Amino acid sequence: MIPWGDIACIVFVCVTMNHLGLMGKIEGIVGFRIPILNCPKCASCWLTLAYLMGKMGFLIIPQIPLVLAISFLASYIALWLELLEGYIDTLYLKLYGKIVSKYSDNEVAADTDKGYSESALP
Repeated sequence: MIPWGDIACIVFVCVTMNHLGLMGKIEGIVGFRIPILNCPKCASCWLTLAYLMGKMGFLIIPQIPLVLAISFLASYIALWLELLEGYIDTLYLKLYGKIVSKYSDNEVAADTDKGYSESALP
């Protein structure tokens, strides 16, 4: 039986980790680039392949085509998930711009601490 829920979680983590910039921070801490994990499609493909090979039995010849097909499918789904997350970012920035412009002219939302954030704390 194929663990589709686990594969979905792997793809989501790979895409979102790269989309939010966490992989860049990890590379900065480690001190070198990790090209396979830096690409959401590559990370989804390789991590799904490694997971399935471990889960379904390593190097069982009849299952290799199925495992490869599922890994490539995970990579393709990662491409579309990355596009969806980018679109959600665009919607968020538009909404945020509308909210900020609406309340920037309002006296209630004006800067009451004159730029000193310490004075705003209780």
